[in-house]
Amino acid sequence: MKPIHPLKRWFKHAWSHPRQVKALFSAQALANIENAISQNEHHHAGEIRVVIESGLPAYAILRGLTPRQRAIHLFGQLNIWDTEHNNGVLIYLCLADQDVEIVADRGIHRQVGQAGWQQICQQMEGMFRSGQFEAGVVYGIQAIGQHLAAHFPPEAVPRNELSNRVLIL
Repeated sequence: MKPIHPLKRWFKHAWSHPRQVKALFSAQALANIENAISQNEHHHAGEIRVVIESGLPAYAILRGLTPRQRAIHLFGQLNIWDTEHNNGVLIYLCLADQDVEIVADRGIHRQVGQAGWQQICQQMEGMFRSGQFEAGVVYGIQAIGQHLAAHFPPEAVPRNELSNRVLIL
């Protein structure tokens, strides 16, 4: 994220609203993303969760919270860290900051590393810049799924430990 004046950033977030998410992600697009998560999780034993936030809460802006810090907070709050094989992955979009963050539990992070996640984020951000919001998220799900499939093959009895529903904040 490039530096931005704190007051300008505060206004961007203060004027953001979940309606902006719906302007970029139709109900059908959200259903397609949820379906992509569900279908992808058939190919591995990992868990993927998507959170889209129009802007950070006022307290977060006042404390200077970065999108990365917010993603880590949500990773814990949503219990993504609590999967049986430590292989939960959060895709977090902060629209006001135009930022994508991927936070992965230690089981899969150990295999992929921050550089691997950053590469996926950069590709997604490029797709978003060209207006391909749904396709960008689906790309992220597929790219993460490839890593999960390589290190966490599907289980004989599949389970769904985390909701596949896109969370809009």
